Amino acid sequence: MMLRPLPNESDRPTRRDFLKTTLAGAGAAAAATAGLPAALPAAGPVERTGKPYMKLSLAGYSFNRDLAKNWSQGSPPADKMTLDDFIRYCAELDLDGCEPTGYYFPNDADAAYLNHLKQLAFRLGLDISGTAIGNDFCQTDEAQLQQQIDSTKMWIDRAALLGAPVIRIFSGNAKRGQTEEEAFRMAVRGIDQALEYAAQKGVFLALENHGGLTATADGMLKLIQAVQPSPWFGVNFDSGNFHENEPYSELEKIAPYTINAQVKAAVSHAGKRQEADLERIVKILKDAGYRGYLVLEYEEREDPKRAIPRYIGELRKLVRA
Repeated sequence: MMLRPLPNESDRPTRRDFLKTTLAGAGAAAAATAGLPAALPAAGPVERTGKPYMKLSLAGYSFNRDLAKNWSQGSPPADKMTLDDFIRYCAELDLDGCEPTGYYFPNDADAAYLNHLKQLAFRLGLDISGTAIGNDFCQTDEAQLQQQIDSTKMWIDRAALLGAPVIRIFSGNAKRGQTEEEAFRMAVRGIDQALEYAAQKGVFLALENHGGLTATADGMLKLIQAVQPSPWFGVNFDSGNFHENEPYSELEKIAPYTINAQVKAAVSHAGKRQEADLERIVKILKDAGYRGYLVLEYEEREDPKRAIPRYIGELRKLVRA
């Protein structure tokens, strides 16, 4: 039997070649299904095994009025909740996980504090489903962009220590005097550099549809296609954040790319706020084969402790149906 000669080093496929080939195939298939043009996305539609499956979590932002902000360890305001209180509340609801959002960590959060939260959640039978930060990569100069990248890297380190598998990130918004094209280039650079670091730490970055460059599904997909291919990148599906077009059709476009999903009690269309069709939202995720966390982010005026159990009860029925 004649053996084939080994290829030269220059002929061997690189990791990027492999990712491009794999993601291109997945992206083309999903694009054809969704009626979108075939283009190479940085995060192809997620290939999953098994039936759709969702676990329930709650975002810390649901208690935005009540959780302490800008505090130091050991001295939270007496009239405010801490993340300890939030985690215990999630356990009272028999959730699968909790999302301790970055805004409510003490300013001087260190490894001991992160380990404390990790221990508390585990002892209460909860996963830490992820966390979220308030980054903005659409900066007008290099120094500001680097500051945002450095802050994101700090949170990647915190997420890795905390055991949070995913961070919700934003692209940002064009600034005064900045063109959309310039803002787009800055956002791509910021995501690329943060993503390279996140991959080293084993933390996913989930780009949220959150206005600005991601105000529409098409704008979001354009940004996804420009970012360097990585298996550590995907979409944070936010059911309440598409405002310009009919929200449910927009959500259907991004659902195949979802690696983390959050649901809100309301949606808006043509400037009109209306109660969310939770059944339809869950169906969109199921139709996309989503397997992962569904995180309730409650933002309405009713007392969260009165409203949240009601929404969790409804979501629990829907994900199990």
